[in-house]
Amino acid sequence: MTSKIVDLTQEIYQGMPVLPVQQQTVIFSNVSHEMTKRKLGFEFATNSLIINEHSPTHSDAIFEYDPDGPTIDEMSLESFYGPAICLDVSHVLPDQYIKRQDLKMALQQSGQKIEEGDIVLLYTGHYERAYGKEDWFKRHPGLHYLAAKWLADLGVKNIGIDAPSIDHPEDSKFSGHLVCREYQITNTENLCNLQQVINLRFIYMGLPLKIRNGTGSPIRAVALLID
Repeated sequence: MTSKIVDLTQEIYQGMPVLPVQQQTVIFSNVSHEMTKRKLGFEFATNSLIINEHSPTHSDAIFEYDPDGPTIDEMSLESFYGPAICLDVSHVLPDQYIKRQDLKMALQQSGQKIEEGDIVLLYTGHYERAYGKEDWFKRHPGLHYLAAKWLADLGVKNIGIDAPSIDHPEDSKFSGHLVCREYQITNTENLCNLQQVINLRFIYMGLPLKIRNGTGSPIRAVALLID
């Protein structure tokens, strides 16, 4: 048996794309090699980070969109780990919604089946198309309510996407997050490299930091491909 790990995580750096309403990412030196060698006699270096819970590749706590829901430290790790598939919905234009029929067609083309408890990742191509550009936050496809509900009704426990949100930028109802609230499931945003796992079944892992009362958390998302 052989295995391969595919990194699905965006880089964290100062100047990375962050929504204007969120804390911008700041990274600075805490102690330098020179300082610690002088004070301790050995070279250590550490950086400090100021970062929003939802800026890089991250998963949402149900509490983010449901005041009565669990915070990220209260959620079961099962929500962030398990069998997964990646559906190709890159035919959906940036200004359009991902509809139920798009998902059904993508699933049929994948040759896979959605099982209860699966994690479903959606490849839109938005990362390759727009990361770091003006359209990154403004023009990307998002889930129609009925499409998100279709996934939830099948027992999907985590919906991921290679865009800043599972919702369309102009969706004032925040349909994807609304379904996540109704079904008490999480979603994962700002993924990348999904083109490497299109139509495959794999083990997904994107464990959150154990942030007390956290509304979400940066994750290191990976796909484990096993032959």
